[in-house]
Amino acid sequence: MRLRDELPVDHKLATVYRCGAALCGVILLVFGALGFADRLTPFDTDGTRIAGLSTNGALSLVFVVCGLVLVAGGVVGGNFASTLNLCIGPLFLISGFAHLFVLDRPANVLDFGMTNVVFSFVMGLLILTFGMYGRVSGGLPHDNPYWRRRHAREAARQALAARRRVQRAALTASPSAGGAGPLGSASPGRPHRTARAR
Repeated sequence: MRLRDELPVDHKLATVYRCGAALCGVILLVFGALGFADRLTPFDTDGTRIAGLSTNGALSLVFVVCGLVLVAGGVVGGNFASTLNLCIGPLFLISGFAHLFVLDRPANVLDFGMTNVVFSFVMGLLILTFGMYGRVSGGLPHDNPYWRRRHAREAARQALAARRRVQRAALTASPSAGGAGPLGSASPGRPHRTARAR
């Protein structure tokens, strides 16, 4: 499905995608900015913690970049924000799984700890949820473009019924031909009555 063609820009789902991307982006920006504020070295692995997370300069840079990208997606909003959430969310999940295998090893250049792994999973699921909202969840309203795509025949029947209702309403509202004239007008062939002279 091509989001650009299927989801109207002003659809209410666009607000969810916009707010979700902006919220997650701000959270990542805060963590990254705190790391830069402490002037951490790029690949230091001495276990420096900020807000409960082990971090270094490189990880702070990753957070800032991802945060800026998500905030930009929130500014653009709509279809772009949804696609962006669907792309970045899995990256955080993959990062969490990958760092499970490099904890306490030299390959752990981003100084990940177990709390970082949990944070990566939670943030990835949050971003992914915002991106998938309204696309794969159950009970979608019938004006949802993804529901219409999955139920093309029923959507076509509903659209046809809606058009017929509009046509019937237009015919009912239009004045019928040959109807009575305006109120208060005299009937043809019958002169107005005049008051009797006393």
